[in-house]
Amino acid sequence: MNSMIQTNQLKRRISLTTATAIVVANMIGTGIFTTSGIMAANLPGPGWVLLCWLFGGLIAISGALCYAELATRMPEEGGEYVYLKKLYHPVLGFLTGWTSFFVGFSAPIAASSFSFALYIFAGFNIESATVVGLPIIFSKKMVAVLIILTFTFIHYLGLKLGSRVQNILTALKIVIILGLASTGLIISSGNWTDITFQTNDSLGGIAAGTAMMLVIFSYSGWNASAYIAGELKNPRKTLPVSLIIGTLIVIILYLAINLFIFQAVPYSALKNVKAVVELASVKAFGDWMGNGLSLLVSIALLSSTSAFILIGPRVYFAMAQDRLFFPFAAKVHSRYRVPGKSILIQGVIAIMMVVIGSFEQLLIYIGFALGIFPWLAIAGLFIARKKQIGEASAAKVWGYPVIPIFYLLTSLILMTVAYINRPMESTAAVITVLLGIPCYFLWIKGVKFSNKIFPQ
Repeated sequence: MNSMIQTNQLKRRISLTTATAIVVANMIGTGIFTTSGIMAANLPGPGWVLLCWLFGGLIAISGALCYAELATRMPEEGGEYVYLKKLYHPVLGFLTGWTSFFVGFSAPIAASSFSFALYIFAGFNIESATVVGLPIIFSKKMVAVLIILTFTFIHYLGLKLGSRVQNILTALKIVIILGLASTGLIISSGNWTDITFQTNDSLGGIAAGTAMMLVIFSYSGWNASAYIAGELKNPRKTLPVSLIIGTLIVIILYLAINLFIFQAVPYSALKNVKAVVELASVKAFGDWMGNGLSLLVSIALLSSTSAFILIGPRVYFAMAQDRLFFPFAAKVHSRYRVPGKSILIQGVIAIMMVVIGSFEQLLIYIGFALGIFPWLAIAGLFIARKKQIGEASAAKVWGYPVIPIFYLLTSLILMTVAYINRPMESTAAVITVLLGIPCYFLWIKGVKFSNKIFPQ
């Protein structure tokens, strides 16, 4: 029995560097490279866009501060699954894992891999309707599928290789973004007076709410290292530092890359452009170098795909250990010491989403669904303090209770506006969550029945 328990445990081997890299990689991805153009269609001037990015960063850092306390109170594998199970009821823990399986990780893997394909095709100037006789959208999806298969295989081969690849890709991502921002700002001939806060009829609550919804999606991932708490070295120190430093790095990079975009391209030309960094690079550096930078951006997107593939299976692992998920998810590979079957199944789900999904609808669907459970977890911080869960080991959130209340109020307002503005995608996200409730009770009933027949 002891050997069996030992076999199905994950070891604490993830360093502060890797944990911070995972936070940065999870946050910097599809959002920053595709949403500023959509925001430009909703807001009257670049100053408002920058203000949205800054405000979104404040929400993210407040969430990270709260998670630093939650994660050190309950430094286990699984993130929100663990917090909601302990603070509320196992059904909420189950729902966060259920939602993560379909929305939290598989869908972002699909979106980030497809964004990679968008920038690769833009970098090579492949804009024809067909490629080697196939529709261009089909060719892009095939590239995205290939990326998912590649990184699924890498992370299946063990944490040592996966961590090394993750650190390298995240470092490349930061260098690429800093290079784009700093070089573009230096050589650009744009006028700084263009960064204005002008107003017109387009600046309304719904327009600003739509912009903020995209920003919040772009910042999602600030809680990434909490999901792998069970594998962190010295989690009481590593968790809060990785969450806070990772989030601060991303806020600075997001503001810098947007300044580069607004310096390179007239604001009116950005409206509804998805590959905004590619457009800004071409305008700032010319076609040849701009296309080359577009290829570099596609490489930067790989670290997001990699990070999602690394983290997701750890949530399913935690649930399966509590017998609230498929038994395969609790299996640790005897040689590579990773939840191998979870990694493979997650890859299959992500590939299915690439094949059948629409890119823009995926972004909105993901953004709304991902806002629900962090909100519940941070609301549970008040419960955790009252019950004194993990009190001795907790890293207390700064500014309590102002910081948690700020996060809860702003997030609730933004989710309400998102639902009003995009009811179809938001309703689909809610339905995905609610479908997990009957599944939970059926699962519990099945486990009880199994225990009667096969008592342990």
